[in-house]
Amino acid sequence: MRILIADDDPVSCRLLEATLVRQGHEVVAVTNGTDALTALLSPDGPRLAILDWMMPGADGLTVCRAMRQRPAPYVYVILLTARNRREDRAAGLEAEADDFLTKPFDAVELRARLRCGERVIHLQEDLLKTQEALSLEANYDRLTGLSRREVVLDQLDREVARARREGRPIAVVMTDLDHFKQVNDTYGHPAGDAILRQSADRLRGVIRDYDFIGRYGGEEFLMVLPGCTMSAAQQIAERARAAIGGDPMQAGRAEMSMTISLGLAWSGSVQEDARTLLLAADDALYRAKARGRNRVEVQVFDVVKAS
Repeated sequence: MRILIADDDPVSCRLLEATLVRQGHEVVAVTNGTDALTALLSPDGPRLAILDWMMPGADGLTVCRAMRQRPAPYVYVILLTARNRREDRAAGLEAEADDFLTKPFDAVELRARLRCGERVIHLQEDLLKTQEALSLEANYDRLTGLSRREVVLDQLDREVARARREGRPIAVVMTDLDHFKQVNDTYGHPAGDAILRQSADRLRGVIRDYDFIGRYGGEEFLMVLPGCTMSAAQQIAERARAAIGGDPMQAGRAEMSMTISLGLAWSGSVQEDARTLLLAADDALYRAKARGRNRVEVQVFDVVKAS
């Protein structure tokens, strides 16, 4: 591991560094608490630190308290001290130090305490990975990688509220892959999954950086386009239609051409709530389906600003 040593005693510091190097660790050595904090707070700072209790700049307890102010990544702190009174250990624990090493240190004891620190760090890394996986599971659709329905609807609520406060326009686009059921019925669900993944990638590629897209359900996708003029919203919808209907998609050994129908609801003054805009986009999508598919239908709430 990369281990930080903070000790203003040059003899003690060199001895500790040599011992750690022999045990296979990479060492970052500093001589005061200020430099120790700078090194530990850097993005790639060491995850394990051996801090002398008394040193210039900031003592070991101060450095330890500062490290505990940030949530992650966790730094395992061993206090190096000649103090062994019960009240001293209590003070170190109150500063949230993880362990103590008494001067002069014993190499065997040092190795054992470092192993404890490594276990804690690895357990914390595993926990963070689990939390990240759970967050992805909660917020993103596993198949397409797009936001889940609940997430994009929450985003729609926030963007409608902001558009109303700031007097900005907003557009909502509901999309549906045409004849998608035939893909599953003819080629099987793995082929359908491949089409959904490719469709999501193509739709993601046509929106702006600050737009939002999510999988609404089945083969339906929902786009939220904040601050979008009427003409710009129509251009994005048409680009989405062209992206899906352009090159054939690969589904296993089969290639198939797909099309998409889109319903666009746009409001310039945003007097409507999110549900009203969503229902309007859904109605426009129904019209696109009824009028032959592979087309964009529009519902405009603010005729004056649309012109």
